[in-house]
Amino acid sequence: MTEYLWNKRAYLLDYHPVQDQLMNTPARFVTVPAGRRSGKTECAKRYLGGKAMEGTDFNPSRFFFGAPTRQQAKDIFWADMLAYLPKQLIIDANISELRIRIKNFQRGESHIYVHGLDKPERIEGSPWDGCVIDEIANCHARAWPLHIRPSLSTPGRFGWAWLIGVPEGRNHYYDMHQAALRDTTGEWAGYWWPSEDILPESEIEAAKRDLDEQSYEQEYRGSFVTFAGQCYYNYRAERHEAELDYDAERPLILAFDFNVEPGVACVGQEMALPNGEFGTGWLGEVYIPRNSNTPAVCRKIVQDWGEHKGDVRCYGDATGGARRTSGEFGNDWQLVERELRSTFGTRLTFHVKSYNPSERSRVNAVNSRLFTADETVHMMVDPAKCPHLIRDFEGVLLLEGGSGEIDKRSNKELTHISDAAGYYVAECFPVSRRITGHIPSADIEAAIHAA
Repeated sequence: MTEYLWNKRAYLLDYHPVQDQLMNTPARFVTVPAGRRSGKTECAKRYLGGKAMEGTDFNPSRFFFGAPTRQQAKDIFWADMLAYLPKQLIIDANISELRIRIKNFQRGESHIYVHGLDKPERIEGSPWDGCVIDEIANCHARAWPLHIRPSLSTPGRFGWAWLIGVPEGRNHYYDMHQAALRDTTGEWAGYWWPSEDILPESEIEAAKRDLDEQSYEQEYRGSFVTFAGQCYYNYRAERHEAELDYDAERPLILAFDFNVEPGVACVGQEMALPNGEFGTGWLGEVYIPRNSNTPAVCRKIVQDWGEHKGDVRCYGDATGGARRTSGEFGNDWQLVERELRSTFGTRLTFHVKSYNPSERSRVNAVNSRLFTADETVHMMVDPAKCPHLIRDFEGVLLLEGGSGEIDKRSNKELTHISDAAGYYVAECFPVSRRITGHIPSADIEAAIHAA
């Protein structure tokens, strides 16, 4: 009924039998742990948009898209929905509230909201007629049972939900999907298909060159991989350790994790590696075991690398913008800038998002950089200059019985410096780089203006 109304952004999807079943599901709640770029989010946008255009018996009809953070939700859904929906139906689009109002076929209005679920209580208080939650595996385990599910249970107004995303080990999403598959009431249903069904063979082969085997199974095949033992399981001294050549003209990477005991940072460059590949080389580190602070870490960087002539690029823990570990005035990133700007001037730049990747995504990115499914190494470490980073790569463990979380309690001296390196790798070489596209802010503004 609504297909002829869609704008050109809603291009025709190739037929896929499981997607067809999903789009016509009779179930109220569905789980869809399909691989990256498999079309699950495309289906979800069209499903919710179609339901909003049809409307319900209530005025206004109310729907929302959710993701682990507000920025993620905005990146995934906002501009696309404005590009999908027919202009003649759009009443207004409020970017501060992330709300789109449209006319529906019930001669009323439908309101579509975009919400971050880092604070799931945001969606409470008013009834919802339906929702799509993307990256549900990265949302807090209590978000669904304590906040989302109750909001869909207003008497006489029972809403539906799609819970979609790539698995993150055997966590709460695994339990939800297994329960959906076992359901005999018809209220729940589970759907799955691999990315290989959708993407061309050349892209699949490229993914195998980029990802390690476990990450590929999780990201492209939607497998609930069981993780245990060594966190950085792809690390081997014989293939990852070598003397590395520093280039004073190439950009210098500074990767931070903010702590007091120990105070740490990693120093590296993208370079021609001794194995013949071009990749990440860790050339040095800062490791202050006791009574450290952010300025002390930065002063050690200046002492060791202050003569660097090229650009200096900072990466690290996004939460450093909201706290300070030093006891001095300003948050950690402000302190880094204060300490390093006078040495590096305008060559100093910061590449820090407003939120951190999930821990599992960060570990996957590091393991994929270490050793891909086609057995290529894209990251090496200078053993003479980075002994603590090597100790982390060899010694950090995963929580026993967990779903891929790092064990940070068994040895409190470990995890911090590998976390620092991981923030850089997850930012520049995420496992989803080839397979997830976020809409640039300029395109969002253009879509709003067009609406």
